[in-house]
Amino acid sequence: MASLLLLGAGGHARVVAETALSTGRFSSIAFLDDRCSGPAQLPDQLGWPVIGPFSAAHDRQICQQFQAALVAIGNATVRLQWLPRLAAAGYELPVVIHPTAWLSPSAQLGAGSVVFAQAAIQAQAMIGSGAILNTGCSVDHDAQLGDGVHICPGARLAGEVQVGDRSWIGIGASMIQQICIGADVTVGAGASVVRDLPDGVTAVGVPARVLPTA
Repeated sequence: MASLLLLGAGGHARVVAETALSTGRFSSIAFLDDRCSGPAQLPDQLGWPVIGPFSAAHDRQICQQFQAALVAIGNATVRLQWLPRLAAAGYELPVVIHPTAWLSPSAQLGAGSVVFAQAAIQAQAMIGSGAILNTGCSVDHDAQLGDGVHICPGARLAGEVQVGDRSWIGIGASMIQQICIGADVTVGAGASVVRDLPDGVTAVGVPARVLPTA
């Protein structure tokens, strides 16, 4: 079994850690967090140590100790910045899938993505790198999700939905079939998306409406 290094030591990182351990692929875990720099120290997380800031991922001794690494933070831009850096440093970027999740054998997930408990990913869904498919969400057939997308707990995406890079689909939100959502979009909790959304907007409500910009 391999050792896993996680960038981030917050709540999301703890869920990633427990999901990784549930797969039986990893024997030990350590966290990096930029709050742990200089004399500052962070307490252990779930009994595993926080051993330094993000930059410590490039330390030769740490690279030799940990075979695999993931970016376990919510900020999609930072996740996508760090994934290629970790790959260049020689880490494996695993796809971590909770054993209670359903993943169609014809679905594809990009490097560094995580699928949490009781999520369902259906036939020929295509998921980019660094994606978060959170607890109990569902992504139906032929959906296409870009890099860094976060599907929050209980969100529902119907067949052939497209979601652009770094977009965030809030808890309990839903989108009807064949909807196209742009990049860097935020869909609010419980929203029902029945029309396409362009890049960079925030949409809330039932049906979802784009909020005006300031």
